[in-house]
Formats: sequence, structure tokens, C-alpha cells
Amino acid sequence: MNTHIKKLSKFGSLCFFVVLYLMNGCASVPKNASPELQVVPYVNIERYLGKWYEIALYPNWFEEGCFSSTAFYEKLKDGRIKVTNRCRMHGPNGELNEAIGYADIADSKTNAKLKVQFFWPFKGNYWIIDLDKEYQYAIVSEPNRQYLWILSRSPSLDTQVLEALKEKISSKGFDLTYLKQTLQ
Repeated sequence: MNTHIKKLSKFGSLCFFVVLYLMNGCASVPKNASPELQVVPYVNIERYLGKWYEIALYPNWFEEGCFSSTAFYEKLKDGRIKVTNRCRMHGPNGELNEAIGYADIADSKTNAKLKVQFFWPFKGNYWIIDLDKEYQYAIVSEPNRQYLWILSRSPSLDTQVLEALKEKISSKGFDLTYLKQTLQ
């Protein structure tokens, strides 16, 4: 049991996070009056699986102290998706921490809306709001725009690509002053 708790320490108490998330509005980013957030028209889940590097994010307490953050998505025999989030604590050579969760597709028409669960019985929204046609980068958020991640298949993105993604994020009603680049 202590090993399991240690693995969850990367993201703090996930139960506490989920309760805050469900209470709505407890994140560090203020809500805005932007139009309803749209997801991409379709995600080929098989192509989306695999390793993604976190390039930038809206800072959140459950990733505080994280460096070199990655997410790995693996399809299970029962159709769910296993999500393994990893990071190094307090520096690129720090202790490796991970949190393991499971995702279900919430919208089978697009496959762009998922429900992710790291702590039973609570599930959070995982919406893919932008996706490269070659599946080399993605932007992920949730309907209230409280959380935001830019993901890439490689540890860095070309500066022009990153700037274009920031413009897309801004056009979707996100405040770029909260966006923080992840140190890989």
C-alpha cells in the first residue's frame, strides 16, 4: 500500500483534486465567458495511443514540481485506455513518479471526448481540442478551460509550430498568460 501511495504522490492527493475539479472553479485559472469549447471532428484512437511529451500546460497543483512530464496511452482488451502519467520530481534527474488511470471514450462519434479516472469513483473530462493530421501534437483541455496541455510526440516542438498552437489556443478562449512551458 505504501508503494501505491508513493506513486500517487506526484499528483498529490488525487481524491482531493477530483473533489475540487467536480466542485468546479477551484483551479487557478479564472473562468471566462467564451463560447462552448469544441473538440476535433475525429480521433483515430489507434493512432493516438503511445507516448506523448508535455510541452506546455496551465499550471496545476497536482503537477507541481514536475519536470520531463509524459503520458503513455495503451488500449486494453476490454476497450478502455490505460493512462500512465510520469514525471521527474524537482528536476530532470529527480525521482521518477507516476500515476496510472483509465479512460473511456465518452463520445464515440468523434472519439475526442474521454472520461479519465485516476481515483475511483471520480472521472474527469479529457477533450482533444486540436490534433495534428499526422498525430505529432495535440491540445487537450476540458469544457471549462480550467486545465490545458500541449502534447507532442517529441520532447520539443519547433518554435513556429508552438507559436501557431498558442494562436489556436487563444482563438479558443484561453488566456495565454497562464500557459507555462514544461521543462523536458
